[in-house]
Amino acid sequence: MYKVFTSVMMALIISMILIMACSLISKKSILDREKMSPFECGFDPKSSSRMPFSIQFFLIAVLFLIFDIEIVIILPLIITLKISTLKMWFMTISTFTMILLMGLYHEWNNGVLEWAK
Repeated sequence: MYKVFTSVMMALIISMILIMACSLISKKSILDREKMSPFECGFDPKSSSRMPFSIQFFLIAVLFLIFDIEIVIILPLIITLKISTLKMWFMTISTFTMILLMGLYHEWNNGVLEWAK
């Protein structure tokens, strides 16, 4: 238990140090019209460079990333079947699968998976 507590505390301390270092190092830029406009060889831009972005594509990309990470987590569980007890392995797999299914149900219930609205 002491090792877990020490690991969590070290992770928190390192994270906080990195956050503070980034905030100190980051350069605050003055936002003006010239710096915010896209560069077009000195000419005024003909249209806005900020095109509207569909949030649906972003949500699908996040879902794809989540399911890729889940596959990376599931694959080593097959190897651990040899060295762990069947009951413990089955409980771990069942818990992990239930968490995935609850997340999928939540996304489906919120309408994230529907393309046409």
